[in-house]
Amino acid sequence: MKKMNWKKILCAALATVLATVSFAGCGGDDSAVSGGNEPSSTPAADTSWTDIQSKGKMVVGLDDSVPPMGFRDPQSNEIVGVDIDLAKAVAEKLGIQVEFKAIDWKAKEAELNTKKIDIIWNGFTITAARKQEVLFSEPYMDNTQAIIVAKGSAIKTKSDLKGKKIGVQAGSPAEDAIKDDDIELYNSIGAGNINKYDTILMALLDLEAGRVDAVVADETVARYTITESGKEYEILSENFLEEEYGVGFRKTDVAFKTEFDKAFKAIKEDGTAAKISEKWFQKNIIK
Repeated sequence: MKKMNWKKILCAALATVLATVSFAGCGGDDSAVSGGNEPSSTPAADTSWTDIQSKGKMVVGLDDSVPPMGFRDPQSNEIVGVDIDLAKAVAEKLGIQVEFKAIDWKAKEAELNTKKIDIIWNGFTITAARKQEVLFSEPYMDNTQAIIVAKGSAIKTKSDLKGKKIGVQAGSPAEDAIKDDDIELYNSIGAGNINKYDTILMALLDLEAGRVDAVVADETVARYTITESGKEYEILSENFLEEEYGVGFRKTDVAFKTEFDKAFKAIKEDGTAAKISEKWFQKNIIK
């Protein structure tokens, strides 16, 4: 009987096993490269406009205490204003309904990105910082950050604000406008002297009571509020920065924003936007 060479048999078996493992390993690598568990580099399709169409409405998030842009009618408690009328007109052009939702203005971006609202629309100033968080529509109105004082105040110019207490709305661009316009003035006022309020109306009440020396706020809001209130306020001829209002969308909602801009352009061309502006401002200030 021929003696078996166990050493050769073991070597051959080992070579077969190694070859099998190597082949399987190569097959696994090919799978990973060709797809496997690797994320796809293809961006997700933008369904933002078709999603709105399917829902049949757009939900507008706003601060409901900013006259004349969006606020509660004191008689009916309904939300009314310039931006409310414009939103209704745009929705009609888009062939959808519109729902208005009062939100915490300080949390507006979170409300948008968690899809509790579809757009931010309420005297929403376009700023470089906000562009990092939201996608803006085409600008539709010019604005400035106005300086409001009590009638007869010794404050006549921006430089007179040094060392004074200033009221602003929390989450508004007012404080950044002071800083960006004149950093030396901002430092001379001091961050500790800038009081933040939930609404402009609250800031103006503290101005009336003498708890702040001036309020910095959107000029469109300030002028309307002063006219309606009949209070003894004045707006200085100097202000902070030239601004524009826009409507805020999620960064990914390009398709919805594109259709929205078309609809807004349509209400400007047919005169609807001008009529809305004249209703609230007695003149057309829509861009």
